[in-house]
Amino acid sequence: MPRTNGLSPSTTNSMPSSNNPDVAPVLKWVGGKRQLFETFKPLFPKKISPYCEPFLGGGAIFFKLQPRTAFINDINEDLMLVYRVIREDVEKLIAALSTYKNDAETFYAVRDLDRDKEKFSALPEWERAARIIYLNKTCFNGLYRVNNAGEFNTPFGKYLNPNIVNEQTLRAVSKYLQSPRITITVCDYAEVLSRIPKRTFVYLDPPYDPVSTTANFTGYVKGGFNRDEQIRLRDCCNDLTERKIKFMLSNSDTEFIRELYAAYEIISVQARRMVNSVASRRGDVNELVIRNYD
Repeated sequence: MPRTNGLSPSTTNSMPSSNNPDVAPVLKWVGGKRQLFETFKPLFPKKISPYCEPFLGGGAIFFKLQPRTAFINDINEDLMLVYRVIREDVEKLIAALSTYKNDAETFYAVRDLDRDKEKFSALPEWERAARIIYLNKTCFNGLYRVNNAGEFNTPFGKYLNPNIVNEQTLRAVSKYLQSPRITITVCDYAEVLSRIPKRTFVYLDPPYDPVSTTANFTGYVKGGFNRDEQIRLRDCCNDLTERKIKFMLSNSDTEFIRELYAAYEIISVQARRMVNSVASRRGDVNELVIRNYD
C-alpha cells in the first residue's frame, strides 16, 4: 500500500533569500503551479541544485526556486523557443511585442500566421516567440491549444488590458537564463532524465491523467499523453529511484495514478485551476504529489 498523507510534513525547506522576485513566469500554462509553491515548499528536499524539470510548461516552480544549475526541457517546440529567445534576444522580443494591438483583427491575423507553413518557418525566431507570448496573453483563458495540423486554434479572449509587454520580467528572466549552468532542451523527457547527474533533484509535472472521459486535454502537442505514456513515465521514475535520484511528481487524483505509484509516498493537495476552456471545470481540485524520499 502507498503511504498516503494529507499535507502535514514536519520539516521545512528554506529558500534562498537572494532570489530575484522579477524572475517569474512569462506565460499562463495549463496546470501552472504558481499558486501551489507555498504548499510544495516543505516537500522539497533540502538541496535542490542541480535541478531538472523535463515538463517545464510555464516554469512557475523553476522560476521561484531559481536553482544555480538546472536542466529545463519541454517537448513543445514553440514554448521552448520562447525561453531561448528570452535568453538570447530579449530586446528584439520586446520590440516585436510592442507592435501588437489588443483587438480581434490583430489577434486572428497573428494567430493564423502558422497556416502558411513556408512563410511562417521563414520568420525570425524572435517574431515567432513574440507571437506565442502575444497569443497567450490575449487568447481565451490563456489556453495554448493546437489542432491536428499543429496550428494554434484558441479564440480571442476579449481582455480589456492584457499585460502583453512585461519588460521588467522579460529582462530579469533573460539575465537569469543566461547562466551557463542552465541547459535548455527540446526533447523527450526520458532522454533528459537519462543524462542528469546523480545528485539532481527532479520535479515532474506531466500532462495529467484525465479525471473523466471528457476532461482529457490533448491539445498541448500533437499526439497527446495517454495512459501508456503515464506508465512509461512511472518506469522512468523507477529508474530514477534505482539511480538514487530524488524526484517529486504532480498528477491528478485518480485511482489509476494511485495504483501506478503505490510503491511511493502519495500526498494529497488542493489546487485551484483557472486555465480551462470549460468554465465549469475551473476551481478547486484535488491533486497528488508523489515522492521517492521522505
